[in-house]
Amino acid sequence: MGKSGQWRDGWAVLGVGPGADPGAEPEAEPGADRGAPAERAVDVAVEVAASYRARTRGLLGRDGIEGAMLLTPAASVHTFRMRFAIDVAHLDRRLTVIALTTMAPGRLGIPRLRARHVLEAEAGSMAAWGLRVGSTLRLRLNSR
Repeated sequence: MGKSGQWRDGWAVLGVGPGADPGAEPEAEPGADRGAPAERAVDVAVEVAASYRARTRGLLGRDGIEGAMLLTPAASVHTFRMRFAIDVAHLDRRLTVIALTTMAPGRLGIPRLRARHVLEAEAGSMAAWGLRVGSTLRLRLNSR
């Protein structure tokens, strides 16, 4: 965010997994082996689309994306004219995941009332990162 609290177009690094929520201990899955190593944190390159123009363009015209795209402010997305399926995470003001879905091309997403940001990535990416509903993310904006 800028000095006035406004988001700007650019690049950031998104932290997913243990350590994304400072001071939080990773929770063990029910029935999981207590001696198993904890899930590792993942850092993901993120393109931030905060301007109207960047949000409108989004991932249209691309064949894929390395990392993810954060649309802010946003409460829903569509995949009309997209060339690939995407994972979509709706985030609240505190960057907590409130909904996750995978969308095929040509679909209209359901608006989420509490969503302030939408994170998009290639289908299957968010599961590989260990992202789930209730996860709190950290975002480090690159200053230029």
